[in-house]
Amino acid sequence: MPSSTQATTADIAVLGAGIVGVSVALKLQEYGRRVVLIDRDLPGAATSFGNAGLIERSSVFPYSFPRDWRTLIAYALQKKTAAHYHWTALPSLLPWLLDYWRHSSSRLYPAAIAGALPLIEHSWTEHAPLIEAAGVTHLVNQHGWIKVWRTNESQEASLQQAEQSLAYGLHVNVLTKAQLLSKEPALDDGVIGGVHYPDSRQIRDPQALTTAYFNLFLKRGGEFIHGDAQSLTQDGRRWKVSTEKGSLIVDAAVAALGPWGEDLAKALGYELTMGRKRGYHMHFSVQEKAPSHVIVDVDHGYALAPMLQGIRLTTGAEFALRDAPPTPVQLERLEPIARKLYPLGTRLDNQAWMGSRPCTSDMLPVIGPAPKHPGLWFCFGHAHHGLTQAAASARLLAEMMCDRETYTDPRPYRVDRF
Repeated sequence: MPSSTQATTADIAVLGAGIVGVSVALKLQEYGRRVVLIDRDLPGAATSFGNAGLIERSSVFPYSFPRDWRTLIAYALQKKTAAHYHWTALPSLLPWLLDYWRHSSSRLYPAAIAGALPLIEHSWTEHAPLIEAAGVTHLVNQHGWIKVWRTNESQEASLQQAEQSLAYGLHVNVLTKAQLLSKEPALDDGVIGGVHYPDSRQIRDPQALTTAYFNLFLKRGGEFIHGDAQSLTQDGRRWKVSTEKGSLIVDAAVAALGPWGEDLAKALGYELTMGRKRGYHMHFSVQEKAPSHVIVDVDHGYALAPMLQGIRLTTGAEFALRDAPPTPVQLERLEPIARKLYPLGTRLDNQAWMGSRPCTSDMLPVIGPAPKHPGLWFCFGHAHHGLTQAAASARLLAEMMCDRETYTDPRPYRVDRF
């Protein structure tokens, strides 16, 4: 996508043109700020490109680290398809994993729920007007998602979480086998039940959504320039970044760099306990009919999502170095399992897509000012919920940057909490 040829007149540079960065740019525009968006690639071409497309209004419980030894041993022995890891990456990942395990304890996990809740509660209400303004309501699947299971153990855990969800005002529909097959008749007869979460929406092409937001940003007077976010430096009381047009100097900068945000923050002296969970996807042709809902196989940790491109099979988490070569082991193991659950056609992609999710150890994103660097702001670390929390995080950051009253307490997301 070509960059603008107009002279740059922005006072804020947003570094990173994924769904979070573009959302931040739009929210700042709403408060009258002149914004330039900077990325080395096309908007939405990295982490925002691949996921199940869920705006998960129902996901009030952040993805925690397993605490029971039976599950931990199964993961350690690579017996669970929901996770995979590289042995060589473990030494560098260990500090993050240990702190992630600690924050998943019964004592600390409630703080993760409380911190995530405002971003989850405002996820759809903040996205909806942007989707309308961007003219892409046709991308929205209103049916929500369904968690399905085949074992009594998975049923018990799923029903317990469904019951807990009711305390947060969510709509939760427990489905018998007959009810489940009525909603999704192409499912394998081996499923024994499910839980339907209708409050969530699904975007049938996440990159198309990011592109539509980006076009809306340009339409509202924004500018896009290819540039190197990692070149950001202070220039007196202002900030300078290298771009294809030369050095750009602005009053303020926002690092919305997803899995690359930690690199910039650490280079400036901020210590974050972060890791990355890599994920893969593959599209398949529709053999009979596409599912109406996103289907999550709780026994094996993957999702089948109806996309414009076909049926997307998304994997769980791979614990590896961000820039290590792809190893789509989970995808290869999951494809035959998914084919037994739902009729999939032929593979549509030449190779598996891989992306990296930026995950903090306390399961909350970094949103707010860089306390040692006036004019620098952070908005990254959304783990599995970048699409879900993008617009709500953007609103919160824009309110802070523009000295407005914030809709929620921003302290749980401060960078100096680590």
